[in-house]
Amino acid sequence: MKLAEQIVKQLIEAGVHRIYGIVGDSLNPIVDAVRATGGARKGGIDWVHVRHEEAAAFAAGAEAQLTGELAVCAGSCGPGNLHLINGLFDANRSQAPVLAIASHIPSAQIGQGYFQETHPDRLFEQCSVYNELVSTTDQAPRVFSTAIRYAVGRSGVSVVTLPGDLADEDASVDAPAIGTLRRSPKVPSEATIAEFAAEVNKASKIALFVGAGAKGAHDTVIEFADKVAAPIGHSLRGKDFIQYDNPFDVGMTGLLGYGAAAEGIHDADLMIMLGTDFPYDQFLPDTKTIQVDIAPEHMGRRTDVDLQIEGSVLETLEKLLPLVERKKDRKFLEKLLKRHDTIMNKAVGAYTRNVEKHKPIHPEYAASLLDQVADDDAIFTADTGMCNVWSARYINPLGTRRLLGSYLHGSMANALPQAVGAQVAFPNRQVISMSGDGGLSMLMGELATAAMYQLPLNIVVFNNSTLGMVKMEMMMDGLQDFGVDVPDINYADVAKAMGFHGVRVTDPKKLQKAYEEALAHKGPSVVEIITDPQALSIPPQINNSMVFGFATAMSKIVFNRGAGEAVSMARSNMRNINALR
Repeated sequence: MKLAEQIVKQLIEAGVHRIYGIVGDSLNPIVDAVRATGGARKGGIDWVHVRHEEAAAFAAGAEAQLTGELAVCAGSCGPGNLHLINGLFDANRSQAPVLAIASHIPSAQIGQGYFQETHPDRLFEQCSVYNELVSTTDQAPRVFSTAIRYAVGRSGVSVVTLPGDLADEDASVDAPAIGTLRRSPKVPSEATIAEFAAEVNKASKIALFVGAGAKGAHDTVIEFADKVAAPIGHSLRGKDFIQYDNPFDVGMTGLLGYGAAAEGIHDADLMIMLGTDFPYDQFLPDTKTIQVDIAPEHMGRRTDVDLQIEGSVLETLEKLLPLVERKKDRKFLEKLLKRHDTIMNKAVGAYTRNVEKHKPIHPEYAASLLDQVADDDAIFTADTGMCNVWSARYINPLGTRRLLGSYLHGSMANALPQAVGAQVAFPNRQVISMSGDGGLSMLMGELATAAMYQLPLNIVVFNNSTLGMVKMEMMMDGLQDFGVDVPDINYADVAKAMGFHGVRVTDPKKLQKAYEEALAHKGPSVVEIITDPQALSIPPQINNSMVFGFATAMSKIVFNRGAGEAVSMARSNMRNINALR
């Protein structure tokens, strides 16, 4: 067989069902080998033709995060595989097991400044756990086998650079067997657990800060929190795995946060970080901290850690629980839960009540209503920016839903291609992309991908004709917003021209019907919502520098653009600010 055929056979053995990418020159032998398998329905592999390789990497990353299994993307030589980089950075930071095939120029031309020549084996080093160049047909099977094992074993991206001429040669050696691919849990020593228990038992006010590393440990974390009377705050990536069925939930901290989580971790005398590598150190307290994480490189790089526990969250807590004494004093927990309830009912809920006549539509209302009409097992993807805020605050995970975003890489335009990957991997589940107009316009070509395959995904466009998160960042820094506004485009009409069911909603009273009709549609749909451009995300904690920056920016707006705009912005956001006092 050809080397390309051997490689595809290895992928099938590893459980891969499809490759996301764009065909072309040096990649053609791999594509033809995929064609020869007859597709996934016949025991082979499907080729998913996207419109931009960045979308291929985002789609593969989404599939890998949702399934926990290896997903694959590919790009042809030079520009083709360069386009993969942004999506691969996101996948690697999200610990998604992804294999990227970066095809290369002819072997004899490498190093000669040939047409489309780049050096993928150097370029992808920062966004991968394994990155290697194939030089011979003898070497190739072992490189691909190793790449697969690294991607799954390290939960990250493996990149294999493959010259197109080698892929078209005959295979020269047998490929090693893949076998069973799985990760084993890490369990701390008895001495470490005993030290952990001693610290917990002597602390009087404990707060838990939980991240995505707590996946699969929901019930155990709840049991631990109950025993030590600890409120549970979470990161955005941890929302899926800990927020639901959680009587001790106090929300999320950070700039996108909500609820009493920020107060909880700052007022505690012991913060326990469970499976989180939360990057924003300015939101973490200067208090005694214990960190539990499967990755030792995560320890102490965000805040000073007094006790580092290298281990899986589930296995660590299971060993810890029998040694922990039940706390009798629950005043700290009860105070935080009461505060959280107040904030959720006043600040976070402020925009979702009595707004059926407000135009432009409150984005919070649009997100809250979407949460109500969506399936209980829906998969949501959210664009970076204000859509992240609305999804974090108003979409309830329920334990059966999933919510994806570019949470660690923070890329724009992630929601639509991630939704493509989610819908391809789960054709019978409802997939909803919460797209901003800025993000959608950046990779709008993927509408063609959804139309081509008649994917029943639903794209909800929050169109405020501005980059809202950037606008808020500028104002917090005392800067007048500039360069953030974009022209009004009718995305529903664009989508309809491509074969979508599309509707543009300007009246909040018509929004529920628009959602229900779109979600019932058998093919791809777009619901474009014209939302209030002045609605900004108010952080759960407002410090003096933020207030000063916002006031300074408002003064500049008054002087340069008139008082009318400043008053309009104040009216759009004052209810949230008042409720946080």
